Amino acid sequence: MVMKTCAPEKFNPGGLAKLPAWFKQPLPDMDKIRAMKELFRASGLHTVCESAHCPNMGTCWGAGVATFMILGGTCTRACRFCAVPAGRPDLLDPHEPEHVAQTIEKLKLRYVVITSVARDDLQDQGAGHFAATIRAIRDLTPDVKIEVLIPDFSAQEEALKVLSDAAPEVISHNIETVRRLSRHIRPQAFHDRSLRVLRRFRELNPLALVKSSFMVGLGESQEEIMELMQELLKAGCQILTIGQYLAPTQMKRHVPVVRFLTPEEFERLHHRGMEMGFKYVESGPLVRSSYIAEKGYREALRR
Repeated sequence: MVMKTCAPEKFNPGGLAKLPAWFKQPLPDMDKIRAMKELFRASGLHTVCESAHCPNMGTCWGAGVATFMILGGTCTRACRFCAVPAGRPDLLDPHEPEHVAQTIEKLKLRYVVITSVARDDLQDQGAGHFAATIRAIRDLTPDVKIEVLIPDFSAQEEALKVLSDAAPEVISHNIETVRRLSRHIRPQAFHDRSLRVLRRFRELNPLALVKSSFMVGLGESQEEIMELMQELLKAGCQILTIGQYLAPTQMKRHVPVVRFLTPEEFERLHHRGMEMGFKYVESGPLVRSSYIAEKGYREALRR
């Protein structure tokens, strides 16, 4: 791996003048990045790494790790923190599960994260497609551990059951922010519905680990963060990731950053979460829900 240091302003999708110094990170070998891109393009696949402007894309792709985004590249919701295009989605590709499984086999992965856009236009909101993708992966690479990062499926019981019955090792649904800010940045979602989804998965499949994630820097208070962590714990969440919000663009659709938390503040949130009883907490400025996901899974199994 080529270890080049990137200036912090390079990781600046929202167009801010400059990010704090702690956003510096090494850049990987660009040949590896190009090889990954070529493989995804040849398979007609999407990655949330690109679609969401993830600041860790270079690091993860350089290590041969990616989060697959199924159900197309257009979301039926328009959350105010997200860079994924919103609008009228394309028809489902019935061969997508097979293509994802084949790509995972080619990459020789041992742990994969499968996520998606929201598909409110579908009767089951995409749950069956998730299940088909999990089955396709199991058929080709039965030893691969699978984490799914799902939309809320509008908390439809049958959709939740279909996904749970597919038995991924980790079921993740992001709460994204504190209760007070939820409707502002997730206008088509509901805070309590997200908690209900997490709780229901814990009931449906006690063998799977339940995971969630939220962003900070949107104007939330410390008290609201603690309240949110308690809500997640009560809902059955076992793995938690906490990261700094970065505005994807300067468009009106995207809310601006209110504050950058320091690495020390993130470290305190990590320790507080572990003290509260989460099995694993990953907290840091560049942490995202699927960042070093295998580590969270392995650590949670030990507790």
